[in-house]
Amino acid sequence: MRKTTLLSCMVALTLLASSVPAQQMQAETEKTVGLSLNGESVRFSIQPRLIQNTLMVPLRELSEALGVTVQWNERERTAIASKGERNIKLSLDSNQAYRGSTPVTLDAAPVSDNGYMLVPLRFFSESFDFNVYWDGANRSVDIVDADKSLPTVGSLERMEELLKDSAAVHGGMRLMVTDKLASQSGAAKTPTSESASTAPTFSAAPSHSGTNVQVEGVDEADIIKTDGKYIYQVNRDRVIVSQAYPADSMSVVSTVYWADPQFYPQEIYVDGKHLVVIGNTHYPINDKIKPSNSAAPAASDPSTPVSSPAVDAPATKSIKVAPVPEFMERKKMIWPAPQRFTTKAIVYELGDRTEMKPVRETELEGNYISSRKIGDSLYIVTNKGMDTYWLMDKQISPAEKKAALSTPAYRDSAAGDSFITIGYEDIRYFPKAVEPNYLLVGGLNLSKPEQKMQVTSYLGSGQYVYASQNNLYITVNEYEPVKEEPEQSSKAVPGIGQEIMPIRPVPVETSSVIYKFGMDNGTVKYLGRGKVPGHPLNQFSMDEHDGYFRIATTKGDMWRDDEFTSKNNMYVMNETMNVVGKVEDLAPGERIYSVRYAGSRAYMVTFKNVDPLFVIDLKDPQAPKVLGQLKIPGYSDYLHPYDENHIIGFGKDAVVVDNKNGSGFEGGPTAYYQGMKLALFDVSDVAHPKELFKESIGGRGTHSELLNNHKALLFSKEKNLLAFPVTVMEVKDKSSGGAPADATKYGEFTFQGAYVYGLDLQNGFQLRGRITHLSDEDLQKAGREWYSSDRNVERLLYIGDTLYTASPDMLKANDLSTLTEIGSLKLPPWKPRQ
Repeated sequence: MRKTTLLSCMVALTLLASSVPAQQMQAETEKTVGLSLNGESVRFSIQPRLIQNTLMVPLRELSEALGVTVQWNERERTAIASKGERNIKLSLDSNQAYRGSTPVTLDAAPVSDNGYMLVPLRFFSESFDFNVYWDGANRSVDIVDADKSLPTVGSLERMEELLKDSAAVHGGMRLMVTDKLASQSGAAKTPTSESASTAPTFSAAPSHSGTNVQVEGVDEADIIKTDGKYIYQVNRDRVIVSQAYPADSMSVVSTVYWADPQFYPQEIYVDGKHLVVIGNTHYPINDKIKPSNSAAPAASDPSTPVSSPAVDAPATKSIKVAPVPEFMERKKMIWPAPQRFTTKAIVYELGDRTEMKPVRETELEGNYISSRKIGDSLYIVTNKGMDTYWLMDKQISPAEKKAALSTPAYRDSAAGDSFITIGYEDIRYFPKAVEPNYLLVGGLNLSKPEQKMQVTSYLGSGQYVYASQNNLYITVNEYEPVKEEPEQSSKAVPGIGQEIMPIRPVPVETSSVIYKFGMDNGTVKYLGRGKVPGHPLNQFSMDEHDGYFRIATTKGDMWRDDEFTSKNNMYVMNETMNVVGKVEDLAPGERIYSVRYAGSRAYMVTFKNVDPLFVIDLKDPQAPKVLGQLKIPGYSDYLHPYDENHIIGFGKDAVVVDNKNGSGFEGGPTAYYQGMKLALFDVSDVAHPKELFKESIGGRGTHSELLNNHKALLFSKEKNLLAFPVTVMEVKDKSSGGAPADATKYGEFTFQGAYVYGLDLQNGFQLRGRITHLSDEDLQKAGREWYSSDRNVERLLYIGDTLYTASPDMLKANDLSTLTEIGSLKLPPWKPRQ
């Protein structure tokens, strides 16, 4: 190190006499650029400079930080940097550099400034196996060892190579429209709020329910939230804020709309300070991308992207019209218009609810996948697709190919009104898992508006999201044909006497790739990647406990009867995402219907004809094992803990029928689902779990959103309360003997609303009552079926001793003890926006 420092100082002294005044550079110095190396802050003697959109840093201090030796050649005014077998050569004021013996043309030539030789940060760092990541909004650079991080795409050419090597590349498509594309406003204006009457001031809010979440302390967005005084509800294309406490004087306080006509809210978060509305929007892309050192676009047009420093912004795609026959005068075949589809989050300050004040907006390109909120930190995950049809077209120009890939962009009003485009140099990819999509992960701290949203982009996609309080896991499925196809044998057909060769699709090997990210106060850091056989069911297939990640998967197909039939598995991974323990091949021929973890235990429900409930011991991560199982009719779609020895199952009853016909074919037994089923399981004796209580609702066709969305459940053991929305269908013409034909009969509509139960270990499920928003007239008009009526109850919550049910049409309040109706609030009628 002493030799390196001496040589570096010689470089600095030699340059001092010939330094170029800083004001002669095309440099951006008005704002500080933060630097970190492997997570630790790094400070240089002089600020990094932006020269021709390339970040330049002092050679001496950068080489010392990276452990690189530098030799200076005064005669040639050249620096030779080396580390191990790697070396590069840089010359002052020359764009020609060398990696080993390979010439490289630099975008910006090294220069001298006050005795320091400034060199391109990315070129220098990547030459010595470091990855460089630029955070445009926060103006910071992370330098990370390659073995501790993911590689970056780097260029359009490399992107093309990666996608061509991937078996996942798909073609694009053309759209047929009438006349021409409808013009759309590109302005995403500041949201506005329409107020109703002034809300009174209340004392401290009473106890109230929250969203039913998977992990305590990790909030999940939903269509309704309460803070104990107000109820906030996503209601079509608006959010309605209602004063809900006290229940006998409910009123609508404000209705929040947006000037952006394309924005459609999906979910919300509420805490003591903020309302966060998350939804999707889209608008045309402006084809003029301004560099970072030029004037920013007008605030009224945030759809215009700007390139991030040290990143070349991609050109936008122009519309191309394909030739069409004359008889199709009013129809044209065109390429898709250059639209930007984004996931937008709008943050409101919760002061005066009658005048909801927006304080921040963020946008991530792509479709909304999921989000989590931990304290004041909000994390959002999106997927953005690519037009790979254009990429594979050999006749288009390089500029058109670059436009077709349409690298992702994001926007944070805290950093300005323009989009920041993420360049190829900052798009990371997962080796051997390249997909024609971009996965974006954005993080922000709501209590620190000066901290800009941090966004990282990956060449890939996400399907399932799980979050603990410290880590975010995103899982995606990979599919590959099996290397050796199974031999197929002919089978005799009963009654015919001939043998036929069954035709079966080639079996596909499915794997789950799990990406792990650390979360800290609104920032996200990639930590590692793991891979296991099979695919998960949903977020409840995943869990983290004592530093270990657990995931349940199903591999194979239920319909197969060979070695590729479905089997179910449990895998345990350590902090570096390596498998350390596993239980495989459970319940062959079945698939997972639900999973729930409880500390060192896991409960897994599989199903084909009966419902095996497996109890799995995870106390020793390296040796998980099945402790016991229970086989009963029906299945559970969702499992919810009651206490440490009891778990509640929500699913469907099932009836098994033998399928036979007169030709001699026997299809084997088939299970037909029936009405909704509630079950309380006793797992105190883990070797012999048992169904303690059971409750059935309706007949075949009965359904509750709870079966596919856990947020629809309201449960409080302390209040002896279990409630959920349900649509009930009853079979009215069953045969007295329970004939097999009854199993396939669908019921007729009889009820939509909330079922409210009490639940304890002595009496099991006790139906306390039903609450509906449908009028007698609605019920009289109903036929055999029902639909998504505006009066369908969607959620339940409580404030103090009052139970609230919510539909798009109204809020209804009932006494929590007696279920006596206290009052109802008709919500403002919805009208199409002009």
